[in-house]
Amino acid sequence: MPKKSVAEIIVDTLQAAGVRRVFGVVGDSLNGITDTIRTREGIEFIAVRHEEGGAFAAGAEAHLTGDLAVCAGSCGPGNTHLINGLFDCHRSRVPVLALAAQIPSVEIGTGYFQETHPERIFKECSHFCELISTPEQAVRTIESAVAAALGQRGVAVVVLPGDVAYLETDAPEVRLPTLGHHSTARPAEADIRQAATLLNAGEKVAILAGIGCAGAHAELLLAAEALKAPVVQSLRGKEFVEPNNPYAVGLTGLLGMPAGYHALMDADTILMLGTDFPYRQFFPEDARVVQVDTRPEHIGRRTRVEIGLVGDVAETLRALLPHLTPRADSAHLEEAQQRHRDDRAHLAELATGEAGDTSLHPQHVARLLDELAAENAIFTCDVGTPTIWAARYLSMNGQRRLIGSFVHGSMANAVSQAYGAALVEPGRQVIALCGDGGVAMLLSELLTIRQHKIPVKIIVFNNSALSFVELEMKAAGLLDYGTALDNPDFGAVAEAAGLKGYRVQDPGQLEGVLREALAHDGPALVDAVVKRQELSMPPSIDRKQAQGFGLYAVRALMNGRGSELLELAKTNLFR
Repeated sequence: MPKKSVAEIIVDTLQAAGVRRVFGVVGDSLNGITDTIRTREGIEFIAVRHEEGGAFAAGAEAHLTGDLAVCAGSCGPGNTHLINGLFDCHRSRVPVLALAAQIPSVEIGTGYFQETHPERIFKECSHFCELISTPEQAVRTIESAVAAALGQRGVAVVVLPGDVAYLETDAPEVRLPTLGHHSTARPAEADIRQAATLLNAGEKVAILAGIGCAGAHAELLLAAEALKAPVVQSLRGKEFVEPNNPYAVGLTGLLGMPAGYHALMDADTILMLGTDFPYRQFFPEDARVVQVDTRPEHIGRRTRVEIGLVGDVAETLRALLPHLTPRADSAHLEEAQQRHRDDRAHLAELATGEAGDTSLHPQHVARLLDELAAENAIFTCDVGTPTIWAARYLSMNGQRRLIGSFVHGSMANAVSQAYGAALVEPGRQVIALCGDGGVAMLLSELLTIRQHKIPVKIIVFNNSALSFVELEMKAAGLLDYGTALDNPDFGAVAEAAGLKGYRVQDPGQLEGVLREALAHDGPALVDAVVKRQELSMPPSIDRKQAQGFGLYAVRALMNGRGSELLELAKTNLFR
C-alpha cells in the first residue's frame, strides 16, 4: 500500500468527491494543502480576499450543484473568519466542507500565537467537526466529513494542524459511499389516508410550499388542482414553486403581499410542503394543518400540526393524490388569484420613475433588472430591502436561480455568492442585488472578482442607510439612529478596483445604464442611487405596528425632523 502525506490524502478525497475548487486565503498552516493543490489537475485554489467571502462562495456553489463545495482558513483568525459564512451554509442546508488549519500540534493548549480551538468553535455550525491529530486518522476523518456534509446536507469541518498535513501514512484507494442528494422516504399508507381525509374535509384549503418542493413541481400542481388550493410560497421555495404555476399567489410574511397573506390566513385547512417558514404570526390560529417534511424535527415547530408526514414531498404527494377527492368549489382559489393579479398591478405602478428626478425608486431598478436579465440568469441578493425587491419583482421561470442568506440573514452575502455561482456556471449571467451596507461590509471581495476576472454584475441599491433597520425602528415607534451611511460613489470605487463602474440616479437614464452594464464583457458594478424613504409595506399591518409608526411620526416632529416625514410622504403617497 502506498504512503502519502495527510494533505495528499485529503486532496485525493476531495477530488474523488468531485470537488474542483477550494476557496480561501493562503497561510503557513495551510501550506501542505495549498501546495498539494498546486500540483494537481482538475482542482484549484481560489484565492479570496476574506475567508467569509470564500465560505459564502462555497455555499453558492453547493446550492447550485447540490454537490460538495470546499472552503479553507489558516489557523486562528483565518478560520474564525469563516464562521459567519459557514453558519449561512449550515442553516441553508447546503453541503460544504471547511478545512480549518491549526497551529503546530505540539503547541496546542499552550496559548500559542493565533491559537484557537476550532473543534469547539465550529460545533454549532456543523454536523461534523473533528481534529486530525495523527496521520492514521486522516483517511477515516476526511471520508467521514465528506459523508456527513453530503448525507446530512450541511457543513463538515476538518481541523488540521499544519505540521500533521506533511506526515505520511498508508493511503488506500479512496472509497466514498454513494450518497443520494434527495431523500425519497414515503410515509406509511395509514398516515397518508388520514391526511387525505383531513384535506378532503376542508372548505378553504391553502398550500404553503417551500424549498422541499424542488423536484415536485408536477405533483404540486396536481395537488393544487384537486384541492382548488392557492399555493403560497416561502422565499426559499420561490425558484421551485413559482415557475409556470397558475395556482401560485405569491409570498406571505414580511416580504409578502396581500394575496399570499390572505390565502393562508383565511384558510381553514393548510397543507405545508417542505417548508420551515418561521413566522408564527402569519399562520391562522384555528386552521387544521398537514405538514410534509423529510426532517421530523421540523414537524409542528412553527404552528400546531394535526398530521405530520415524514417524507419526500414528491413521493408523498404521489401517494396522497389518489386519495384526494377533486372538488368543484374554487371560490377560495379564485379570490386569491384575483388578489394576486391586483398585487402585480400595484407593484407595476410603484416600479416607475420620472426622467429628471434626482433619485430612483428601488422597485423601478428591480423591475428593469427582471425584464433585462437573461432567461437563465442567476440572482443573488443581500438581506434587507434588496431581498424584498428580489422577492416581489424577480420572476422565476424554471431556469433562473435565486440565492440569498434567507435563513441566517447575514449582511454582505450577495457579492461573494455571485462570484461563487459564476465560477460554477461560466458563461451564465450572474447578477447580485446588493445593499449599500452589504457591499461595503465585504468591499474586499471586489478585488477577488478583479483578480480572477469573474464577469458578475453588481447592482447596488444605494440609499445611504441601513434602510430595513430604519423601517423596523419606525414600526417600533423609534427614531432611526445609527443607520445613516456616508457612502462614496460606488461606481468610482469599482473603477478604482478594476471593474467597470457606473452611477445612475436619473430614472430616465436607468434602463440604458443597466443594459450597458449587463452587456459589458467583464465584471461591472452599477451604483443606483435610490430613495431612502421608500417604504416596503408588509401585506398586513397590525395595531402595534400602526401605533409604533404614529409614535415615530410624533417623535420626528418633536425632534425637528419633520422634513423626514415630508420626504416619506412625497416618496410613498404622492405617486
